[in-house]
Amino acid sequence: MLRDIRSIPLPDLEVLFASWNEPRFRAKQLYEWLWAKSATEWEAMTNLSKDLRARLRAEFSFHTLREDTVQHSADGTIKTRWITHDGHRIESVLIPVPEDERFTVCVSTQVGCSLTCAFCATGRMGRKRNLEAYEIYDQVTLVNKQCLEAFGRPITNVVYMGMGEPLLTYANTMESVARLTAPPPAGLGMSARRLTISTAGIAKMIRKLADDGFRSNLALSLHAADDRKRNEIMPINESNSLEVLMDALEYFYQKTKCRISFEYIAFERFNDTIEDAANLVRLCRRKFPVRVNIIEYNPIDGAVFEKSDENRLNAFAAYLSQKGVTVTVRRSRGKDIDAACGQLANK
Repeated sequence: MLRDIRSIPLPDLEVLFASWNEPRFRAKQLYEWLWAKSATEWEAMTNLSKDLRARLRAEFSFHTLREDTVQHSADGTIKTRWITHDGHRIESVLIPVPEDERFTVCVSTQVGCSLTCAFCATGRMGRKRNLEAYEIYDQVTLVNKQCLEAFGRPITNVVYMGMGEPLLTYANTMESVARLTAPPPAGLGMSARRLTISTAGIAKMIRKLADDGFRSNLALSLHAADDRKRNEIMPINESNSLEVLMDALEYFYQKTKCRISFEYIAFERFNDTIEDAANLVRLCRRKFPVRVNIIEYNPIDGAVFEKSDENRLNAFAAYLSQKGVTVTVRRSRGKDIDAACGQLANK
């Protein structure tokens, strides 16, 4: 099996090119095509000679994502299904908010997901494999091209909230973050503060983020503010209780000072009572600042949940606000094309 060209660091490429009697700067040109310029085929690398491109093609693989299906929502959201080099399908979503000059790409980190959250379609697929760092990176660069074509603007934000649990493919997730934030030619040069990693809650990996010098934003998919209810809808909570998670988030904030948010899907008469809101307020009064994003539930086939009534949702949010919690109610985007939170399942 040929080694993937994007697994080779620039210094190693320079050594390789020297052994081929190629000038050192050719390695940097290649590296720029692979990362900063986001080439998807050897033929695009026009400042490399045909002979050099042929030799590279013969000795290395160059795997990229291939566009499968693109769907456009009435609200401007664009969902794309990609095919990986080994035939798997993954999805990413462009969420445009032109009035706020925000153009966000939601990327996947796994083919499917090993977690079995009761409200999420992706978890029903199971996990086929982790995505490589370049496959996460490529979702951003390819959707960025879509964004430029559709809106004349580049991507402003990246959220790791698509298929999969980012902290269960930790090394690949972190390498993709490093690539996105690295200056050219090694990456795109995005600000780390423009990236948000969302996790269902794996305490030891949250602590590892802090120890490894993570500098982006962290979102906890909370969805219930007491262990009994959270155990019911998110089995991961049985081994990562709320107390354990809050301790990990305190540790994370003390070491990084990075922004933390709680994602909270409101389910009708399950987690949308004032008692639930009071429990959530208590979690928000730990030793770190937090923002709560209340999200409309997006129905999936076979699930028993319903989205919270508008009045109940507003009362819930109002209670949090009255208690001094920073709260935002987020209306789902892309529901008509199954592109909203919890709906990604290659449908």
